Amino acid sequence: MIRSLTFVRPVADLRALGNRNFALGCFLSFVTGIGIFSTIYLTPLFLGYVRGFSAWQTGVAIFSTGAASLVGVPVYILLARKFDTRWLMMFGLALFGFSMWSFGFITHDWGADQLLLPQILRGFPQVFAVAPAVTLGLGSLPPERLKYASGLFNMMRNLGGAVGIAVCGAILNTRTNFHFDGIAYHLTPANGAMTRMVDGIAQRYGAIPGSPEAGHLAALKALWHLAYREASTLAFADAFHAIMLAFIAATLLVPLLRQVTPAKAPAADAH
Repeated sequence: MIRSLTFVRPVADLRALGNRNFALGCFLSFVTGIGIFSTIYLTPLFLGYVRGFSAWQTGVAIFSTGAASLVGVPVYILLARKFDTRWLMMFGLALFGFSMWSFGFITHDWGADQLLLPQILRGFPQVFAVAPAVTLGLGSLPPERLKYASGLFNMMRNLGGAVGIAVCGAILNTRTNFHFDGIAYHLTPANGAMTRMVDGIAQRYGAIPGSPEAGHLAALKALWHLAYREASTLAFADAFHAIMLAFIAATLLVPLLRQVTPAKAPAADAH
């Protein structure tokens, strides 16, 4: 760190963080990394473990995200010629956050049909969130410092993805246990629906020749799987809500960015 602050040509130019646009751009890139990579991690995980989808079914279910991202690119290019990129970025971050809010209504029976709109809302604004951060963050630096600061800037998005996946994994673990305990608390003999389900399963399995306790054990196992499935689904909703909060914070910070003149903007492939 000391070398990066004192060396003339550091690998990562930490001094560039003294530039407000660059510092905010790094943070916003970090948040977009959280959103992009964490949702890529969460959605297939939900479809595989909760829904039991195969790899092909999962690919078909999440295909709409990539398609919406492709549609968003020409739309962004067209609008960037006419509007302040800061407001386009606010739109992108806010819409991404809204998509995370819509993911929060997820239930155990969500599939491709139910995921279609939330994934379109996530995929379409992706370029609106990423491209302005590059233009406003790197474009505010002198050209001679770009090659040293761009490495740090690009690292932030990947770092955000790594941190986001780790945090979401921790949320899934802790919140699944939390919700499971809450659900199990209500699974008592006083719960009529539970009692009827357990009795029905026990009777079906009890008719099969064998151990007389087989029906009761099968009923308890089915009840456990049902409770765990619902607890897992609620934990996924919590993870999406956590991502939503990060995007709300990012959206509120965008007005602090200064607009960059076209002459100082970096090349389009800088990100």
